[in-house]
Amino acid sequence: MIDYVALLRGINVGGHAQVAMADLRNLLTGLGFGDVRSLLQSGNLVFRSDAQPGANIERLLEREAASRLDLRTDFLVRTADEWTKVVSSNPFAEIAERDPSHLVVMFLKAAPDEAAVDALRAAVVGREEVRAVGSQAYVTYPDGIGRSRLTIAVIESKLGTRGTGRNWNTVLKLADAVGAR
Repeated sequence: MIDYVALLRGINVGGHAQVAMADLRNLLTGLGFGDVRSLLQSGNLVFRSDAQPGANIERLLEREAASRLDLRTDFLVRTADEWTKVVSSNPFAEIAERDPSHLVVMFLKAAPDEAAVDALRAAVVGREEVRAVGSQAYVTYPDGIGRSRLTIAVIESKLGTRGTGRNWNTVLKLADAVGAR
């Protein structure tokens, strides 16, 4: 069995795409996934499965959530091993230690090419910094996320792929949930 983390994009935030975590847990359990757990209310699931790879699971979850829960959103799925790499590949270790709530990992549907990452960096108008590692973008928000002009819409537009962000504290909680650190 493989341990997985599934992140849902844009649910239970600001009244948008409201869904009970119990309904999501029941959905995954009904699809045959094991040891399904949720973390926080913002769309973080942990489960076990023999199914591979993550992209196939993403499509299944997206299709079934739309059909059974009337929930149309992106699922981004990573294995526990991939999650370990997310943690160990963090290019902002000092910020992660000092100010973890202002470090966000954007989990992306596809790895951006270097030209797209350069375009994103060029779009930064504040003190934010961006580094991409595989299908993740690490973004620092030294002046806070709420006031930043570097929004998810800008990030997705420049990188040419969809994604969802989690702050470093949540990344570490999910790592602990799948034994990834």
